Amino acid sequence: MNHNDGLIECDFGDWTGAALAELAVLPQWQEVQHSPSTFRFPNGESFMQMQARMVGALEVLRAAHPGAVVVCFSHADPIKAAMAHAMGTHLDLFQRIMISPGSVSAIGYVQGWPPAVLMVNSTSEPLSGLRAP
Repeated sequence: MNHNDGLIECDFGDWTGAALAELAVLPQWQEVQHSPSTFRFPNGESFMQMQARMVGALEVLRAAHPGAVVVCFSHADPIKAAMAHAMGTHLDLFQRIMISPGSVSAIGYVQGWPPAVLMVNSTSEPLSGLRAP
C-alpha cells in the first residue's frame, strides 16, 4: 500500500482541531455549508483546491494503472468532492452526497470518456464485484 498526499483530508488551517460547535457559530460557517466553492479555510486550503488535488491524484493513479482496479482510502469530504466532480455536480452541492465511514464509492475511468460513477456510499456490496470498465 502506498501513501498518496493527494488523497489526504482537506487542510483546515486555523480551524484544525476546533470543535464543530465552536465553528458552527462563526459567520463563515454559512459559507462553508452553502457556498463551499468560494470558501478557503484561514491559513488552509479551499474546497476547490482540495477537489482539484483529489481529482488530480485519481487521474495520476488511473494513468499509472490503465485497465486496473485501484483502491484508494480517504476522508468523507475529499471523497464527496471527487464524486461530485465525476457526477458533473457543482462543488457547492457536494455536501448532498453522503459518505459513511468504511463505505465504498467507485468511479470508472475509460480513456477518452468522462468518469462514470459506479457506486456511492455502499456498505453492503463486496468489492469482488468491481471490475475495470
